[in-house]
Amino acid sequence: MSYNIFSFGDTYWQQLKGTAMGTPAAPLYSILTYGYFENTRILNTYHSNLIFYKRYIDDIFGIWVDSPETTWEDFKQTLDQFGQLRWNLEDRTTSTNFLDLNINIIQDQIQTKTFQKELNLYLYIPPTSAHPSSCFKGLITGELIRYWAQNTQEKDFIHITQLFIQRLTQRGHRIEDLIPILRSVAANIDNTQGDRRLLEQKVNPDDTIYLHWRFHPLDIKKSVIHDIYNDTLKGHDNFQKMQIAMARPPNLRDILCRSNIPNLPGINTSDILASINTDSR
Repeated sequence: MSYNIFSFGDTYWQQLKGTAMGTPAAPLYSILTYGYFENTRILNTYHSNLIFYKRYIDDIFGIWVDSPETTWEDFKQTLDQFGQLRWNLEDRTTSTNFLDLNINIIQDQIQTKTFQKELNLYLYIPPTSAHPSSCFKGLITGELIRYWAQNTQEKDFIHITQLFIQRLTQRGHRIEDLIPILRSVAANIDNTQGDRRLLEQKVNPDDTIYLHWRFHPLDIKKSVIHDIYNDTLKGHDNFQKMQIAMARPPNLRDILCRSNIPNLPGINTSDILASINTDSR
């Protein structure tokens, strides 16, 4: 973390303060370093006040109870005693939004419902996209399971589901194609008898052979591949089943969105920086 060196044009730079943003190590680095401060300073000092405390990278949610020894103002000051990090804290309240949840205390009970930002564009995968059909089914299944787990009141679950279906149709999905998937998810939720969690199918990797296959809309279907396997190899390869892992083909984003900036002929970054420094003097 002390030698983050990067290039910009024909110049090279070393970062002297902070952590490189966008790198895989940055979130883990921040979680671990502030986590040590949490365990040694925050949770030890305010354990009698914080009856619930959870943090996701830079978002904190907690339930606070006053005590004569420590105050809310003390807690806020302690949070900002770690390096140059400064937190923006909401006033204590019985209703708040945390990540994708709206959390309320109603009659001494915690109730939740799905929270969505006003600027959310809901750019779900359109039906014309070259994605495997399992992606569309997985999208709908995953969202409905999440809505069911997040909404305490059934009316809130129904409302957010109606909005979800409306947004899918606005993206080009046909309601007649959505109905079978919606009914299948609803049946699975009913089978859990209110547990709000779907049972995951356990797959033994030692009994499964995996086939990595790049998807194309006009290519051979997964069901045909499974039939060929069952008719030829199954029972002779020491595996009980075959799992097909579908990968998407390269798209326009892979081609157009590059992370490097090409150098323009006859223009060097170092010359531009030198002229800026000269003008500033």
